[in-house]
Amino acid sequence: MRIASYNVENLFNRAKALDQRTWAAGRPVLEAFQRLSELLEEPVYTDEVRHDILRELTRLGLRNGDSAKFARLRQNRGRLVVRRRTGRVEVVAGGRADWIGWVELTTDRVDELALLNTARVILDLRADILGVVEAESRLALKRFAEGGLNGMYEHFMVMDGNDERGIDCGIMSTVDFPPAGQRTHVDDLDEHGRIFSRDCPEYHFRLPGGQLLTVLVNHLKSKGYGGKAASDARRRRQALRVAQIYRAQPTPLVAVVGDLNDTPASDALAPLLRDTDLRDVSTHPGFDDAGRPGTYGYCTAPNKLDYVLLSPTLYAATTGGGILRKGVWGGRRGTLWPIYETMTKPVHAGSDHAAIYADVDLSRLP
Repeated sequence: MRIASYNVENLFNRAKALDQRTWAAGRPVLEAFQRLSELLEEPVYTDEVRHDILRELTRLGLRNGDSAKFARLRQNRGRLVVRRRTGRVEVVAGGRADWIGWVELTTDRVDELALLNTARVILDLRADILGVVEAESRLALKRFAEGGLNGMYEHFMVMDGNDERGIDCGIMSTVDFPPAGQRTHVDDLDEHGRIFSRDCPEYHFRLPGGQLLTVLVNHLKSKGYGGKAASDARRRRQALRVAQIYRAQPTPLVAVVGDLNDTPASDALAPLLRDTDLRDVSTHPGFDDAGRPGTYGYCTAPNKLDYVLLSPTLYAATTGGGILRKGVWGGRRGTLWPIYETMTKPVHAGSDHAAIYADVDLSRLP
């Protein structure tokens, strides 16, 4: 059985702010979007909240209209703002209950060749169970599989998470590994509030030998926007909760997979990587990283962000694993490692993340 994880960077539509030349170019948009979304949920719009709403609308280009390059303001019933002929813009809603609407990021279609190369990665990966990060929806994942994966997968599961950009955590499995259940943790709370930026969905499978396998698919808080201290703290809270969910599983066969957005030695991931008995497949003697330990960008050690973590029973039955990075643009010129011949420029990459996988010998399982 091959268990894998792959951040596909959306399948059909992706927020324009995420597709800038550099991450720094899109960061102000994402920060303004996050802050405005938080402000709009306030039960009462005080003078201070109104001031801050107008500031974030301006940062998103929405002060003078409901549509802009990177964002859109939906005012479905009632009004959040009124734009006077004099040029004055006022927040007229008294609070969240006074209007129905939201702010959303505008999207672009994913490049056709990029979609083809995403499919090529998955076809070459040949995973029996594939954790998918940044999938728009179950329907999008199913359509993608039906159109480009030659019937490889029979089962598709995606649960909506807390991120409004359409970057959810899902899973696909072949006909030999049918799903036996799923559970969301989208509303899990701690003393600081909601824990997961997206979710930590549990996906359960019945193995051919009758054993129950649990796969936890994750996409932890990014380092890309927000202050470092706050991002690290949020990611640590998430790692702690994933560890708790792992320990609560009724089966000894558990895999924790996904984009954890931090390195193995980070303090943020310590509750999961150091304080549990989970084993990173990349530490297995049969693991092949082709000389590069990373899974993102230039794939150096500081860019080891994607994981397949295995419970002791699964790890004991593991024969090896590896990283498939042919769909990642290899450095500035795409030449740091072999890539698909259909990738002639960075926009054609299947993803900026490599796929990572573990091979498990089912005959070794108890």
